[in-house]
Amino acid sequence: MRILTGPEIFNNDLNGSVITIGNFDGVHRGHLEIFRRLTLEGRRLGLPTVAVTFEPHPVALLSPENAPPLITTFAQKAVLIAKAGIDCLAVIEFTREFSQVAADAFVRDILCKALGMRHIIIGHDYAFGRGRRGNYETLERLGKECGFTLEDLDPVTDGGTIFSSSLARRVIAAGDLPAATAILGRYHVISGRVVHGREMGRKLGYPTANIATANELIPPDGVYAVMVAVGDKILEGACNIGTKPTFDGGERTIEVFLLDFAGQLYDHEIALCFVRRLREEKKFSDINELIKAIEQDVAATRAILAAADPTMVKPLFTPEKHSS
Repeated sequence: MRILTGPEIFNNDLNGSVITIGNFDGVHRGHLEIFRRLTLEGRRLGLPTVAVTFEPHPVALLSPENAPPLITTFAQKAVLIAKAGIDCLAVIEFTREFSQVAADAFVRDILCKALGMRHIIIGHDYAFGRGRRGNYETLERLGKECGFTLEDLDPVTDGGTIFSSSLARRVIAAGDLPAATAILGRYHVISGRVVHGREMGRKLGYPTANIATANELIPPDGVYAVMVAVGDKILEGACNIGTKPTFDGGERTIEVFLLDFAGQLYDHEIALCFVRRLREEKKFSDINELIKAIEQDVAATRAILAAADPTMVKPLFTPEKHSS
């Protein structure tokens, strides 16, 4: 997949394209259905497919106090879009100046003139342009003028739930990972570099890898069964997120104990795929009680991961080759 940024958006070899627009945070099942329809239309017309997105997220610039924690980093989002079969990702830098571009000008100058749009697919109720005044009716009117066709995709559901990034954020923030999996079509992932910690796990007989991550949407404090991408291997692990209250608390950390693994991971990039939350983090009365709880967590993790769906394990990138 080609990624167009900056001047490349206006200076490219696209003589025609089929396009969709959005933030695509999480690249959930609703987005995947748009991409599926886009690739079908691209093949029918013999044209490349282009997903147009914005960096940073518009709300993060215009109203940072209301900005949602993003489900995916840009790198993760790009890989997921590529895996969906899209030919080109056009990344528009979202600035205050760009936020004042009228919907009509955006369609004419960027989508049509720069990217050669011949057909566009949008999700239901999609709005764009200055003041979010652009909508289906805007595109329908401009399609007659500029010579492109338009498709409005109905909400994508599982029969009752409409898949959306906002819903995915809510269930992840609540620790409901099975619900998140149903929306995303994969296990929720965070990735990062293994860093040095207090090494309390090693002293307890359960050495953990501490993760420093750029991901914004971290599940709530607690213990989780996770699948872990280490290099080209997928391993099993029990992950703890929290402040280690048994040891008088402190900075919030993300650490994972890898089952049946021996090796040194410092400075390696790994990815955690969250399968299920086991319990909340709690303060234990003494070390022996904590060790007993860890033993139970590991046993529960083995049972949960034995029934995990391998098709939902999508680490998004090969960590060693796409470190940030």
